[in-house]
Parts: sequence; C-alpha cells; structure tokens
Amino acid sequence: MQEESMVLSDGRKLGYWKYGDPTGIPIMLFHGTPGSRIWFLEDDELAKTMGIYLISTDRPGYGLSTFQKNRTILDWAVDVEELATHIGLRHFSVLGVSGGGPFAAACAYALPERIQNTALVSSATPFKKGRAPKEMAKENRTAFFLSKYFPWVIKKANLAQKKMLESHPNKYRNAMLAGNHRHLSDWDRAFLKEEALVETGLYHAKEAYRQGVEGVIYETNLLSKDWGFEVSEIKGPLRFWHGEKDTLSPVNEVRKLAKQAPLIEMTLIPNGGHFLTENEDLWAEMLLYLKNWKVNTTVLS
Repeated sequence: MQEESMVLSDGRKLGYWKYGDPTGIPIMLFHGTPGSRIWFLEDDELAKTMGIYLISTDRPGYGLSTFQKNRTILDWAVDVEELATHIGLRHFSVLGVSGGGPFAAACAYALPERIQNTALVSSATPFKKGRAPKEMAKENRTAFFLSKYFPWVIKKANLAQKKMLESHPNKYRNAMLAGNHRHLSDWDRAFLKEEALVETGLYHAKEAYRQGVEGVIYETNLLSKDWGFEVSEIKGPLRFWHGEKDTLSPVNEVRKLAKQAPLIEMTLIPNGGHFLTENEDLWAEMLLYLKNWKVNTTVLS
C-alpha cells in the first residue's frame, strides 16, 4: 500500500491511499462520516488475490484533504475525476460506505462515461425535508439535529473526541472494546469486540480529525440536504448492500429508493447491521461485483 496526495486544479490538496494490485481493476473507496482514507493497516490480501487495485480517498476536511467551503455532494465528482486522471485511470468502479454512499452515487450520476459499477454499502439516504428518518438511532438523529441547529454543541463533542484520540488513545480503544453500544445491532456490537478492527478504527478516526472538526461538522450537515440529483437518474449499474438490522441507516429508506429505480440491485442481509465491509464473505462479494466490468478497461499511459 502507498499513501499519496495530489494538488487539485483549484489548489486544494487531496489525499489517498493505495491497496491491492496496482495493475489490477481499479476501485475507489469512499469512507463514512466521519472517516478517512485508512481502510486497512496492512494491505488487503483479498484485493491482491482478486487482481483489484483499491484507491481510498480523504474527502475535503478529512485526513490529508483540504477543507472546501460551500461544497456540495456533487462537487466530489469533480475531485474524483481529477484524481482518476492524475493516477491514469480511464474507467473505474466506486464503493461508498455509510456517509460515503451519497458521494459514490454522485460520481455514478455525474461521471457515467468513467464509472463502471457502483456499490452503496450501509448507505445514508436522502432526508425528507432535511429530517433524519424516525427509524434511525436517536444518537445519530441527535448528531444531525445539532449540526444543523446547534453546531457549537456538536463542535464541543467532536473536539472532546479528537482530544481523546490524540492524548488518550488507550482510553478510546478500551472504551470501544468495553462499550455497550446499545444503539447498535448485535451484528455491530460483535465487531466492536474484535481488537484488530478497533485498532484499525482508532487510526481511521484519528485521521478523520487530523485537521480539526470543521470537516466533520460541515459534512454531517451536508448529508441532511438535497443531494442535487435523483438516484433514479443514475444510468450505470448500481447495487446496494444493506443490513436489515442497521440502526444508523434504516433499511426502509433504502427500500424506498429501490422502488424509484427498478434497475437497482439490492442485497439485504437479514441479521446484518451497519458494519458490512468487515465481513469477509460480503467484502469478497462486493469486490467481485465491482470487478465485473463490461467494457475495455485500458489504463491511460
């Protein structure tokens, strides 16, 4: 794996991290909210075995990527197209998890000539009139509410989280392992008891707050706004993976989206929670779907 960054045409910096086989089929990974380019602490052996080239990114305000004022969800597609050209990709697929789902959808909508397949995993969904779904866990709904109406409160909470990650990482790690996480499904609570995943999550979270908390607060608010397009307008292959027990992104909202676009594929996991990419079988299934292209995948020289 290799950590890099590039300078975009407007002078901003964009950070990314490479995993897998650099000669393989390229797939861009978009993290959740908050999140970062760190998906694995070591290389992804499965991606190597399958002949897949993974490029994970930092969105503006996270990790190595410069904060962007007044950005929209569709603006991300502009950055992604520049990154693809920079690293020499003519075509590629995208996967967005949780808060990264809308940004993957935006790329599929705005870049149909370059995006092959799109996977939305445990994805956030459009809010009706700016309000989070009632089925969403209260903790998540509260975060969206505070970011919109009382940003100073959510800023204080995020600063406390940042301080713990930087000054007391062991306290954070132990809290994650010992926490009850009552607002999460059994599926998710089981994953949060695995030390290796918590360790990766620690570094992932530290990078999310690397520049401060402004990016986290802005994007939380952004996700409650209109996406700027309809999912039904996406022309290329699109598939959802969603857990029926997901408390952070309710499955009923995904079902509503699927009804709007009959060509959308959906894989529902009966006992699945929010953390689906951590399941090895599901991860392999997602990569296989994204790898299965129908056009010539020439890499630019």
